[in-house]
Amino acid sequence: MKLTSKGRYAVMALVDLARFDNINPVSLRDISLRQGISLDYLEQIFSKLKKNEIVKSIRGTQGGYVLNKKPNDIKLTNIFHAVDEKVKTVQCKKESKKGCNGKATKCITHNLWDELETHINTFFENKSLKDLLNNNKETRI
Repeated sequence: MKLTSKGRYAVMALVDLARFDNINPVSLRDISLRQGISLDYLEQIFSKLKKNEIVKSIRGTQGGYVLNKKPNDIKLTNIFHAVDEKVKTVQCKKESKKGCNGKATKCITHNLWDELETHINTFFENKSLKDLLNNNKETRI
């Protein structure tokens, strides 16, 4: 199982945004500097987040991005879905009788990995941006 940088960076950027968007819209440049994420990569991520209505953009000299919902209403699952991130521990589909190993049956440990995937996804469904905000405090640069 692997979360790509896209999913991790989307969460990092949104936690950063959530910290500061009550002051003014937040520029991607500021997020890029604080979090060490490429500005080009952030633009790609925020395009998907905007399309999925997690953020909205504000134009103008004081423009930037703000959250489209309260941090408590944005679950990590929503973020991963918006950036096309899937948390999977097995290659095969749950409803398939065929296994990941290309054989006619699933491997002997398949149910273990399936159960782990369920736990991980439940964890992400129960975690919101607000939970992450409450765990971290940082000042604006």
